[in-house]
Amino acid sequence: MHYQNYQSPLGRILLVGHNGQLHSLTLPTQRPTDWPLPQWTDSKTGYNDCARQLDEYFEGKRQSFSLDLAPQGTPFQRRVWDALLKIPYGETRSYRDIATVLGNAKAVRAVGGANGKNPIAIVIPCHRVIGANGQLTGYAGGLHYKRSLLDLEHHHVRP
Repeated sequence: MHYQNYQSPLGRILLVGHNGQLHSLTLPTQRPTDWPLPQWTDSKTGYNDCARQLDEYFEGKRQSFSLDLAPQGTPFQRRVWDALLKIPYGETRSYRDIATVLGNAKAVRAVGGANGKNPIAIVIPCHRVIGANGQLTGYAGGLHYKRSLLDLEHHHVRP
């Protein structure tokens, strides 16, 4: 595995991947204390395209990412993450909305669990999932990051 640190407006983000595929993008509060692992190679430039796209996102110039993603998870988790990728920039969906899209409106808790295990924050926009009552609920990186990302997108949405 290779990694690169990316300095964002949210703090230092760790990008991790292999063979040009992004496996993980973790916010400062999400990272296990032992990351990066000793066997990983520091790739100072290996994720420059990802860093450029993140810069554009934080500047409000990019609404979707064009990266080779390789999130590791169960088939159900990957289905949830694929559904998250379809939530338009600047919009939100409830956990129930995602469960319904997947064909099982009762799978709200399972969707929440998969959402919380999303290994590629921001790019796979789990921050766009909110409670059925419209309130911000759960975010692996912390609700303050979720609010910041939603505010950023709301500010740059083009009518």
